[in-house]
Amino acid sequence: MLPILFTLNMPWGPQPIYSYGVLLGASLIAGYFVAVRVGQRMDALSEDVLGGAYIAAALCGIAGARLLYVLENRERFEESSASLFDITSGGVAAYGGFLGGLVGAAAYLAWKRASLGAFADAAAPALALGTVLTRLGCYLYGCDFGTPLPETAPRWLAALGTFPRWHHEALEIYGSPALMHHIEVYGLSTDAVASLPVHPTQLYEALAAVVLLVGSLVLLGRRRFRGQVILAVAIGYGAFRFAFEYVRDDPERAQLLGFSGAQLISLALVPACAMIYLVLATRARRGTA
Repeated sequence: MLPILFTLNMPWGPQPIYSYGVLLGASLIAGYFVAVRVGQRMDALSEDVLGGAYIAAALCGIAGARLLYVLENRERFEESSASLFDITSGGVAAYGGFLGGLVGAAAYLAWKRASLGAFADAAAPALALGTVLTRLGCYLYGCDFGTPLPETAPRWLAALGTFPRWHHEALEIYGSPALMHHIEVYGLSTDAVASLPVHPTQLYEALAAVVLLVGSLVLLGRRRFRGQVILAVAIGYGAFRFAFEYVRDDPERAQLLGFSGAQLISLALVPACAMIYLVLATRARRGTA
């Protein structure tokens, strides 16, 4: 695990540079160039429109991701509001980012009278790439971990899913989150040097996002209507996220009716996107799209 890359000595004290924050920043920068290039090539959209829409989507996406996380973990923020805006070490919800980004881009493109479907298709590979990078950031920090593996699990999988103890005394930061959770919930010894072996769900999601990234790039070359790529990516993400939630074990997830918050959103998102996809595909076949 590498939760903190290095620490800067600032006038207000030591400032940790988290792996997650660096990878989140890298995903936003890389995503910008991907979305702009794809949008220019596929739909001849101007760089100004693409860049403005991307920035609006990124800002609203970050706000939405943090807002959903805070809503799902309200009890953690009741005592202090000092950490409400600190996302450098995580504390964001992917679906909040997706929905917030959609609202931000839609508002900006409506103002510019440009196509939301065209921009969304251009941004689809960037979304998949961002998921890959941010889930690797989650893995380095040790959050968003899975349920304990059975004893019969392969050794290589158990090794990937074992999160060691780490601590930064000067910063009063201790982990890994999986280890602390296992001490509290599963009775693991407080002297343990590592967590129980768990499903490395961060890597599962990163691998699934690689599939979505490749699939989105292939589909762009075969696109029949605007919005096709982003709808396909949304359906794919919703399906694998729903499945992976069954082997997630981190406590930072709301539960309702036996489903996690992400599963409930998936149950709404996947059918809605599938219906829109079918309608647009039918119009494209009839030549009305």
